[in-house]
Amino acid sequence: MAAGIDEGSIKYHGVRRDGAVPRPVQLDTLGRARTALHDLGLIGVYADGIGYGNLSIRQPDQQFIITASATGADRCLRPDQYCLVESFSIEHNRVQSRGALEASSESMTHGAIYLANPAVNCVMHVHHRGLFEALLSLGRPHTPAEVPYGTPAMAHAVTQLVRAHTTLPMLFAMAGHAEGVVAYGADVDSVLACLVENLHSLRNHEQNRHHRR
Repeated sequence: MAAGIDEGSIKYHGVRRDGAVPRPVQLDTLGRARTALHDLGLIGVYADGIGYGNLSIRQPDQQFIITASATGADRCLRPDQYCLVESFSIEHNRVQSRGALEASSESMTHGAIYLANPAVNCVMHVHHRGLFEALLSLGRPHTPAEVPYGTPAMAHAVTQLVRAHTTLPMLFAMAGHAEGVVAYGADVDSVLACLVENLHSLRNHEQNRHHRR
């Protein structure tokens, strides 16, 4: 695990109940996107067993389906590895979910994005050191370095960022969450494309720089 990475632990007060999670058509698309990101190393598990990366899709009534906590090691997820976040409160640091497992530790961040922009229907949080550092070095949108992941402070910071940047899809770095990058947009395919295109651009830039040496 890279030094300085704070990942994996749930910081919100969670209230989970057992029950079936909806299976909308777009969930299959989300699952395929997650597998693609896993193959690219943007979702996975560190050497100490702590997983990283989570995806979600909006549902009616301010609810959303999100990958469960501690699922980063799996290339493909089973239906019971998704949760329905039924409600959440940023002010009270509380997430209520339904499903067999606890919702992702980043659930409040996802919820804050959905609340801040009604046009957003998909959120993806991934980890990639190079992409993270490139976004910060280029002055791209990012949350403050002093704000830790999975907290009300992060949710508030994300709310401000999303309201200030309404063009979709959108990509930003979580400066206080080493390697953390978030993409969001109107649908699964556009958000996945945003991440993949930025990753390819980074790799092309690194290859060109290496050839010029």
